[in-house]
Amino acid sequence: MKKHSQIIILLLLFIPQFLIADVKLNALFTDHMVIQRDTEIPIWGWADPNEKIEISGSWGEKATTIANTDGTWKLKLKTPAAGGPFQITITGKNELVINDVLSGEVWLCTGQSNMDFALEKFIHDSKEPKYQPLVAYIREEVKNANDNQLRHIEVLQNTSLYEKQTDFTGQWVSAQGEDVKKISAIGYFFAKELRKELNVPIGLVECSWGGSRIQPWISEEAFLADENLKEYFQTNRKELKETIEKLDAKDYVDIELEKKLTAWIEKGKKGRKPKPADHPRKDRQVPATLYNGMLYSVIPYAIKGAIWYQGESNAVNMPNEYEKMFTTMINSWRADWNQGDFSFYWAQLAACKRGNDKADKGWATVNDKLRRTLKLPNTGMAVLYDIGEAKDIHPHNKMDAGKRLALWALKKDYHIDIPVVSGPLYVTKEIIGNKIEIEFSEVGAGLMVGNKKLMNPTVAVQEPLKWFEILDQEGNWKPAEAKIISKNKIEVWNASVAHPKQVRYAWSGNPEGANLYNKEGLPAAVFSTEN
Repeated sequence: MKKHSQIIILLLLFIPQFLIADVKLNALFTDHMVIQRDTEIPIWGWADPNEKIEISGSWGEKATTIANTDGTWKLKLKTPAAGGPFQITITGKNELVINDVLSGEVWLCTGQSNMDFALEKFIHDSKEPKYQPLVAYIREEVKNANDNQLRHIEVLQNTSLYEKQTDFTGQWVSAQGEDVKKISAIGYFFAKELRKELNVPIGLVECSWGGSRIQPWISEEAFLADENLKEYFQTNRKELKETIEKLDAKDYVDIELEKKLTAWIEKGKKGRKPKPADHPRKDRQVPATLYNGMLYSVIPYAIKGAIWYQGESNAVNMPNEYEKMFTTMINSWRADWNQGDFSFYWAQLAACKRGNDKADKGWATVNDKLRRTLKLPNTGMAVLYDIGEAKDIHPHNKMDAGKRLALWALKKDYHIDIPVVSGPLYVTKEIIGNKIEIEFSEVGAGLMVGNKKLMNPTVAVQEPLKWFEILDQEGNWKPAEAKIISKNKIEVWNASVAHPKQVRYAWSGNPEGANLYNKEGLPAAVFSTEN
């Protein structure tokens, strides 16, 4: 009898897994999920080859398909108007039931730490006492949150150098109790504004990683399809291959690490113990790795649009190429999702004091490249330098940040009457004698000099405009004076510059005091008039 049992166990071990596989779904399709309303949503998973899959929604819609020879399957199901809770039943050789499904609006939340940091990260004391009222506000928000129709799921951080990951581990949570602390802070306040105005369920799918550059979020296919980025990607991959072969060699010794460890020991083991650098397979900065390891697993979940907060890490890594890479990323994501040019909104970086001039100017450069990417259709940008914190790269005022992103969605996607969705955006310049006139769009009721404190509304002040610079004929940037001359124009000059060439504004990582606003209280975007 014992021998028979051993034989059966061995047979089971060697039977191909797909022959005994139950129908399985991507982690997005689980209890408490939010589906995009009034559309057809893709649903996908795995089963036995050629297995018939039937999906039915408790609102009365059904769809069927046959699993492919590799066991994968995907179909589309019509979704109802906003509401719920509903059930979705998946039937194959086994049956799965997804409970407490809400139909509403789904948004993708991506980027680095300022998107990734959950509400629980902002309930600790601020680094500067003047920002403590923001901490108190978030503590109260977390304490009192009780919204079962604001839900969130996060893709766990994962790198994959070559293989595209098709699934992840995660679960939907709602803005209630302790679970609210797990929700992306900026995503939460963005969703809260949508909830207030639309009164429909909101689902957030978060896919972000602190400290990540833009390069790992771009797919290999997107890099290779662009002649300007192809060589960069191929060179990087060649260097990686050589590094991996070196690191994986049996006789490899990390000489640099040995030196650091020796120095650390000689100093009495003070400070952090040196650690080996990330292996390329685990390095979150390698091009395409986060696309492969994280983003791919949620494509093509039906979404209304995406919000993006990233760029800090590129301020010192290829900032001049940021516009090209960001444009490539957005276009390729839209192509991968295959649901048209879905809305894509992002934030200019909030003010933060940088360690050196290169980082300082790189911060401003990335902000300007973000502005220039507005050339793409169905895009929008929130300006945040006036709600940053000089000593904290993770400013607490995610409340205004979320509101400013939501303005774009409310007007452009949900057609709510909002007078202006952005602060003034540079349009064009005209050199007139020793002055340069700058014209703006998104001026609302007109331009003004303003001041904003914490979460209070911006107020008009009687002060000169600050943080304008002018470029002279010798190529030197000099501080400039500026004044508002009409509803949508200012003039900029420096008395010592007879023939000015260009203008730039708020060109710093921490342009404290930059004060050009529209009368609706939104700040003008960081910009340079240079081509």
